[in-house]
Parts: sequence; C-alpha cells; structure tokens
Amino acid sequence: MTIKGNILVGTVGQGVMMSADDGESWTRASVRQGMHSDSIVRMLRADARRPEVVYAGTDMGLYRSDDRGGKWRLLDNPMKGSVVWSMAIDPVDSAVMFAGTGTPSRPGIFRSTDGDKSWTQLQVAIAEDCPNVGVPRPTGIAIDPTNDRNVWVGLEVDGVRYSRDGGETWAKVNGQIPNQDVHNMLVVEGPPKTVFTVVNDDIWRSTDDGKTWQAAHAREVFPWHYPRGIAARPDDSRTVFLTLGDSTPGRVGTIMRSRDAGATWENLKLPGQPNSAIWTVSISAAAPDTMFAASRYGYLYRSDDGGDSWRKLWRELGEVSSILWV
Repeated sequence: MTIKGNILVGTVGQGVMMSADDGESWTRASVRQGMHSDSIVRMLRADARRPEVVYAGTDMGLYRSDDRGGKWRLLDNPMKGSVVWSMAIDPVDSAVMFAGTGTPSRPGIFRSTDGDKSWTQLQVAIAEDCPNVGVPRPTGIAIDPTNDRNVWVGLEVDGVRYSRDGGETWAKVNGQIPNQDVHNMLVVEGPPKTVFTVVNDDIWRSTDDGKTWQAAHAREVFPWHYPRGIAARPDDSRTVFLTLGDSTPGRVGTIMRSRDAGATWENLKLPGQPNSAIWTVSISAAAPDTMFAASRYGYLYRSDDGGDSWRKLWRELGEVSSILWV
C-alpha cells in the first residue's frame, strides 16, 4: 500500500521541489515560501522525532521548515552566507546537531546543543585547499547510535575526522583508507556496530571504531565502482543501501543492498536505465519500507517494499543533491 507524504527533492539551482501527491504534481520552494530564488541545495535532513521539522543546507546557509517543507526560514547563525553541505542530528539527544560548510565557502564544522538556536564552530583541522575541488567540503557527518559522543566527519577531498568527546577534540583516521576523497559516512548499531566510509572508488567498513578497516573491493564486487550515498533501515540497521554509478555524473547507476552490515552486497534492479549515477537514497523513519532514490540528473525512484521493487516517477528534475520523504 502506498503511504502518503511529502516528497522533498534538493536541487542544484532550483531550490527544494515538493510533491504532496506521490509525485503527480510538484511545486518549488521560492521567495513566497521563504527560500531565496534559484537556491543551490546541498542536503536535506529531517528530525526523526519531529517529522514536521526539516533542514536544508544551501548556498546561503541553513534553512528550517516546521511544516514538512511547505515554508522555510533562513536561520541566523555563523553559517549564514556560507554553503552548508552536511548535517547530522544526535539520535540520543535531538537538541545536539552538527553541520558542515565548504566549497566555495571556508570549510568548518559547527555544533548546536540547543536545537539549532545557537551554533559554535568547532576546532577541526581541515585543509585550506585540496586537489580537484579546491576548498574541501564535509560531505558526510555521522553520529554513533550506541555512543553519541563518537562523531565522524568525511571530507571531500581531505579524509576522515573523528571525535570521541562529542566534538570537543578531533583526530584524523589512521592511514588504512588511502583514498581521501570521502563522499559519505554512516554508523550503524548492527550487530556488529559498523562505521562506513564511502570514498569515490570503494566503501570501507570498520567494526572496531575505526582501529581497522576493510574494503568492499567495489571494482571486483559491484557492477560499477563509483559510490555516493548510503543509508540504513531505521528498524534494521544491518540492512544498508548504497548508491552507485560508473563515474560522476556518469551515464548509468544502481542501488546496492547489504543485509549483513556491509559484509556482502546485492544489486537492486531499477526500472529502465538511469541517466547518470544514482546519487542519493532516503528511507522514511515512520515507514521503513518506503524509500526514495534519485540519479544525479534527476530521475526519481520510489520503493514501497524495502527496495525489493522500484518504480520511476514521471517527473524528471535537473541536478539533484538529496531526496527526502516526510
């Protein structure tokens, strides 16, 4: 059975697109809805405890919606005027949040402990300039669901940082992951508890809090080798989904699924060939069988059976960064 909700799609240059009728019709968040015109959206994040609250990281800073994406307001904080690339909400204490700025803005990691009312920039060592992207960007922030003092940040193209004290101090991950081009981070409860680091040619996993890492060997196991997005089922953290393509933006892509916290993977077939790499995947906390995925160049897919089958929505958008169902 198809469950109704708002589909939100973050785009690069068209702001947030929203559909309240399962993709039959679409509206764009504009100045009338409180978002600046033709905004570049780099991420969307929902508060699992308050599903009406949604955040959008944009080229002007961090926006918040209190009505599932209907209206937006730009938050007045130190990230205002900078590009917000990533965000994480503490699974234990939702008043604690982390967000990251980067390309072309100065890179930084920020923390709020009062539910986004105030933010402080944290002392995280980040390179001023990196190959291929220039100014680096934090493409993934993950908080350990079993110990929320453990926070992980992935940087494109500057490797992984981690904190064991809730963001007070930070260190670089050991040199076992040679590729510094990090696309995403995820920590799942398991068992076993697993930290995932997604880089531009593989996915690495650690079951001992980052002491040792094992590669999936994407070039040997996956149909293509360029992974980008990652998400786990809220009700079964051993089930993990990974988006994949041949390159960026690429000509084709797919979604991989693991039912054993990344030990093995299976390829999920999508209807028709995507027009570019599959970029992002999102799973609803309220209805874990309801999933959405999007290709880099705007093909939208929906599954209502936990990824076993998918259908393509008719609407094709421009460049997509994120997708969310609330």
